[in-house]
Amino acid sequence: MKRFMHGAAAALALALVPQLVHAQDQSISVKGGIQVKGWMGAVDAKEAKAGMTIDSAKFVTMGPGMHATTGPSSTYWNPGMKASGDYTVKATFSERAYSALNNHPHPYGIVIAGNELGTDNASYLYCAAYGNGNFIVRGFGPAPFQMNGPRGGAHPAVNKAEAKGKPVSQEIAMSVKGDKVSCTINGQEVASYTKADVTGAGKLKTTDGMVGFRMGHNTDAHIAGFTMSKN
Repeated sequence: MKRFMHGAAAALALALVPQLVHAQDQSISVKGGIQVKGWMGAVDAKEAKAGMTIDSAKFVTMGPGMHATTGPSSTYWNPGMKASGDYTVKATFSERAYSALNNHPHPYGIVIAGNELGTDNASYLYCAAYGNGNFIVRGFGPAPFQMNGPRGGAHPAVNKAEAKGKPVSQEIAMSVKGDKVSCTINGQEVASYTKADVTGAGKLKTTDGMVGFRMGHNTDAHIAGFTMSKN
C-alpha cells in the first residue's frame, strides 16, 4: 500500500508540473501605463483577451533614456517617428537583473515597418534579444509570422547574463538598405532578409512605417540611445 501511495503521489506531482510552470509564466500586471510624452503602445491580442491593456505595463522616462517594465507583451511606438527608404533604428537594452520577473528568458528589441499600429490590422517587424544568447526575428501582418523559427535561435554576438539576477545589455539595430532588411546585435549582423521575404500576403505591407520597440511579457529593461537615421 505504501509503495502504491508513493507512486500515486509522484504521478500527481508530475501531472502538476506543467500547470505550475504555466502559472509562473502568466503575465503579471504592472501599474503605471505610458508616461513618456508622444509614445503609444498596445499589448498582443492574446494578452488583451486575458483582460490586459497597455496600462498593465509601465513605460517611463529614466535619466537620458526610457525604461519599460511588463506585464503583458507590449509594443511601443512614437507616431512622430516614421522611417522610409533606407534607414537604421537602434537602441541599447539593459536588464539590471536578468530574468528578474520571469522563470525563463523573454525578449526585447527594435520594431520597424509599423503600420496601422494599435488596430486589428497592425503590421510590423521586430528583432529582439534574450539574455541567454538567443535572438528572434518575428513579425505581425496582422497574424504573427516567424523569420528564424517560433523561438528564434542562438548567436555568439548576443550577450549572455552570468546568471539569473545578473545584469546584461544588448545593442540592437534594424536596417533597411536597398533590398536588404537586417538585424545587428552588439555590432554583428545576426540575420538578413530580402524585402520579398518580409512583405506580401500575411506579412508586412511595406518596410516603411513607424518605429519603436517591443518587450516580451514579465520583462524589465532600460532603453538607451534610441535613434533613427537615414542610411
